[in-house]
Amino acid sequence: MTSVTVRAPRPESSGSDFARLSRKIADAGLLERRPGYYTFRITAVAGLYATGWIAFALVGGSWWTLAVAAFLAVVFGQVALVAHDVAHRQVFRRRRASEVSGRIAGASIGMGYGWWQDKHTRHHANPNNEDLDPDVTPDLLVWSQDQARAATGLPRLIGRWQAFLFFPLLTLEGFNLHVSSGRAVANRALKHRVLDGVLLSVHCVAYLTALFWVLPPGMAVAFLAVHQGLFGLYLGSLFAPNHKGMPILRGDDRPDFLRRQVLTSRNVNGGWFTDIALGGLNHQIEHHLFPSMPSPNLREARILVRRYCEELGVDYLETGLIASYRQALTSLHQAGAPLRHKRVPA
Repeated sequence: MTSVTVRAPRPESSGSDFARLSRKIADAGLLERRPGYYTFRITAVAGLYATGWIAFALVGGSWWTLAVAAFLAVVFGQVALVAHDVAHRQVFRRRRASEVSGRIAGASIGMGYGWWQDKHTRHHANPNNEDLDPDVTPDLLVWSQDQARAATGLPRLIGRWQAFLFFPLLTLEGFNLHVSSGRAVANRALKHRVLDGVLLSVHCVAYLTALFWVLPPGMAVAFLAVHQGLFGLYLGSLFAPNHKGMPILRGDDRPDFLRRQVLTSRNVNGGWFTDIALGGLNHQIEHHLFPSMPSPNLREARILVRRYCEELGVDYLETGLIASYRQALTSLHQAGAPLRHKRVPA
């Protein structure tokens, strides 16, 4: 298991569909860095992060602290989005600068950078492939009817009504992020696992110390639940519209790079607020085709990519945010159908 930066493959064949699209994108200057944008964005997010913890200290032992918890949940989500862009080397050209910045961002929200980057690398290489993409492994939910038929334990129990449980379960995603990061430290194949373990431990100790030092025990537990629950809900809601409900592939079902990325991804319509709230991941098709493209360039790239897909006759799905959730939930309900059938073996 190695931690590598996700990049689109080089257009080795001058006549390939992706090669022609790549030249169009490069000629439009959309792969160029945006230092001014990221300087402003990182400064703003860091300022909001500091503001949240200052407010936490000033509010002190008042139930208004739960409003601070909700605010910090959103800020943590924005930090995660910055870490995502940094990991994709959208911000810095050099690997070392990207890794240092990414680890700082990850540590500030209790995320193991090496674990997440390895997982995300494998996702980008084979999105929605149930044999190769870790994001569609049936660890809690089932993503296809084949997975449902083979499910045991929690996936079997939850999978029957997983569409109804999906958003409530997202409130556990923040906790899952910390637990999965901690478990990954035990993996000797993970690069820089000791450093990640130290950073994760420092975050957890500092976080819990601050909560139980400033707040009474019951209020500290309430803050923890609200903050981590809403953080998980926000984090899960950022990624759910992108691939959930799109075609599921198998290990031997590997179309060419362009179609593999486009056909398994979904864009979400919206304006500047959607771009900020989703961190540019609403342009998921363009992001998967060009992972190192700065997120503010994705909206402009969308015009070129959509037109090109129309010329090729490749399905390009774009929908509203609510519709994307509806499609994802419908797909989850259909995937769990075999578990609602009485004749499914135990």
